[in-house]
Amino acid sequence: MQNEIEIVIIEDEEDILELIEYHLEKEGFSVTGFLSTENVEQFLEEETPALMIVDRNLPGTEGSAFVSYLREIGYDIPVIFLTAKDKEADLERGFEAGGDDYMTKPFSHKELILRVKALLKRSGILQKQEKLKYKGLTLDLSQHSVTADGDEVSLTNLEFRLLHTFLKNIDKPLTRDYLREEAWGSEGEGVNDNAVNVAINRLKHKIDPENTHNYFHPVWGVGYKFF
Repeated sequence: MQNEIEIVIIEDEEDILELIEYHLEKEGFSVTGFLSTENVEQFLEEETPALMIVDRNLPGTEGSAFVSYLREIGYDIPVIFLTAKDKEADLERGFEAGGDDYMTKPFSHKELILRVKALLKRSGILQKQEKLKYKGLTLDLSQHSVTADGDEVSLTNLEFRLLHTFLKNIDKPLTRDYLREEAWGSEGEGVNDNAVNVAINRLKHKIDPENTHNYFHPVWGVGYKFF
């Protein structure tokens, strides 16, 4: 989906890397992880991520040295450093190397998400995401409105959240449990699978009554994909 915001993570501890990836992807970000700086420059030549999360203590090239190098050759991607180094001098070196924010380990993943979103807002990236567009659909988060093939569609709050969840996860199989958590929230525990199916069918008939785009695809034993 062209509206996805791509984030690069460079973290040599695989369990930490996977955990950060999980939390960011749950928020709808597209994530690419690296265990070292090797191959990152080549990746940047082909992709344009919106933000990088970089561990300071990396094998081979130290994280801040790598970011400093990227700045020298012209990359201005916003960077959040992760580190166990919390001395003032270490923080200064990180910012001098071109870091935009800093988090010391151990850290709260909720706080990391908040810092990621704050930095993306400062750099003007998140404002551009107020409208999500895909095929014939436009979902406007600020106006809480949806148009399908140019016509405005009236959705309930639940249907709006459900569509928003699918648009953040184009072509990804989503479980009914995930949909309950994202669209129903705290009320999701009392919602059975049949109720999820009914809500999706109602949404489908509103945004694609003739099934022209064929957005929703059941995934056997899992849930649904939207593409």
